[in-house]
Amino acid sequence: MRVLVVEDEVRMAALIRRGLEEDGYAVDIATTGPDGLWQAGEFGYDAIVLDVMLPGADGFEVCRQLRESGRWSPILMLTARDGVDDRIRGLDVGADDYLTKPFSFGELAARVRALIRRGGVDRPTVLRVGDLVLDPASRRAWRGDDELALSTKEFALLELFLRHPDQVLSRTTILEHVWDFAYDGVSNIIDQYVSYLRRKIDKPYGSELLETVRGAGYRLRAPDPERPAPTPGR
Repeated sequence: MRVLVVEDEVRMAALIRRGLEEDGYAVDIATTGPDGLWQAGEFGYDAIVLDVMLPGADGFEVCRQLRESGRWSPILMLTARDGVDDRIRGLDVGADDYLTKPFSFGELAARVRALIRRGGVDRPTVLRVGDLVLDPASRRAWRGDDELALSTKEFALLELFLRHPDQVLSRTTILEHVWDFAYDGVSNIIDQYVSYLRRKIDKPYGSELLETVRGAGYRLRAPDPERPAPTPGR
């Protein structure tokens, strides 16, 4: 198993490298953000240990660029910061786990093992179906060049559909993911919000991405590349 450690503190990098090598890993070291980005892009790693504070480009930017380029090696981010906002930011740009300094090497090694067992899984930070795009981190969505004005529930509903393109989602599934098990509102709330969403993502563009599957639920249909794009109906 091969691990990349991106850490600019020479002593810290050496300690992590020695510990991982004693556990049987092959370890490469990068000491700047650009070097880490290049190495992770050129070689296949089973896991990446990525410090946040790096010269050239910080760990958040390195992680974001790796995910945008389709590199899905599991990433464990290291930081001296312990703020919740920083942990959230790291996870939002595509990190798999987060460890705050100071830490025990035993915990780092256990987290690396867990990430390697999980393997590299495609986890895009921006969701896209055709020209419909949603960024969960910034809470923004677009249809083509137009930014969509969505309520909190409309955004959550669209995110659910974009995470499951071409899959039929039952009303029960939607209710459980966008509302909760204890919801006790009107029975046609799902149909109402699907209708609201259609008015924003379909109707102005003369398309029907969001389909009703009679007796089963709803599906966000990925556009057929062979079918010409509809002319926006404005």
